Amino acid sequence: MSKKSGNYTSEPLFTNLGKFVLLNLGIATFLMLMFCPGCFLSWEGIKSIIPDFFFAFGVALPLSYGGYLTDYLLDNKVSWVKTPVTRLLLTIGFYGLYCFIMSFIVVFCYAYFQGQFTLDNIPWRSIISFAWTPVLIGFGFMSFFTVRSWLFEWKNAAIEAEKLRTEKFASQYQSLKDQLNPHFLFNSLNVLSNLVYESADKSADFIQQLSRIYRYVLEVQNEELASLQDELVFAENYLSLQKIRFEESLEYFMDIDDAAGFYIPPLSLQLLLENAIKHNVASKKQPLKIFISKKADQLEVRNILQPKSVKESPSSGIGLENIQKRYKLLSGKTPEVEETGKEFIVSLPLLKIERSQ
Repeated sequence: MSKKSGNYTSEPLFTNLGKFVLLNLGIATFLMLMFCPGCFLSWEGIKSIIPDFFFAFGVALPLSYGGYLTDYLLDNKVSWVKTPVTRLLLTIGFYGLYCFIMSFIVVFCYAYFQGQFTLDNIPWRSIISFAWTPVLIGFGFMSFFTVRSWLFEWKNAAIEAEKLRTEKFASQYQSLKDQLNPHFLFNSLNVLSNLVYESADKSADFIQQLSRIYRYVLEVQNEELASLQDELVFAENYLSLQKIRFEESLEYFMDIDDAAGFYIPPLSLQLLLENAIKHNVASKKQPLKIFISKKADQLEVRNILQPKSVKESPSSGIGLENIQKRYKLLSGKTPEVEETGKEFIVSLPLLKIERSQ
């Protein structure tokens, strides 16, 4: 019979008798070394402490077991983490009473079988006085079991708190990722609805290109990070999709020397490009220019600032806020946003995956 709590197993009954006996033999030996270290220097000395050794062993067995029993009875009822003072007082009270009773019984039995008194003439005061020595030893046991129990419960509480924290972050991140797929599809269909009235040929080309790049959206929707190389390829495909609609009204430039080994949250680059197109004028007289470049450990996305006077459709509020929240959950880093008056600039931190050896 045992009680498990996390990685800690309290065993009030003798589920592992061998270890329990060895533990108490070690305790009895330690006590003998404390009280008579010189006795171990000769065979005669060792023989002289044999009765005391068995007495110490007889005391250690119930007292150490009492420590397990105290933990077993209190662990499920009074928490070290939530009510430490109450738990400490109950431990002292319960174990102190247990120690005194068991010590009295052991001393009484030991003295009686040694022939130091008869049942007709019991020296109660002497027995009680002598019982205080095992009680003090018992409080040493209590200190050990108290610290042990507190450390295990604190460890389990810390592990549980970290587990809940991780699950909460995972849930929050998944919720943010779940926004991306319908967001991308909604905006793409919104663009398509406008193209239908402009040109049937453009609409057909847009649908074909959209079907190809939407496959990537489905592939990365369950990923926490995407390689910079894949995101750049997707961004170029996305911009070529927009070129079907805007033609010469949209210009983009990529300057990336080395993308290997870097990662960003999936579709974060596409969201920035989408925002730039959505909130700025793009015409033959005023082509919208977008620049994508890598600077040290950041991916910089710049666009010429030429805001629309009238927005095409209400903003969903997903874009930049979604990127910032995902970065915060993944790495604690935050994208830098700057508006110079002529340009709108967003710098995405480039992340690296540390692989265990």
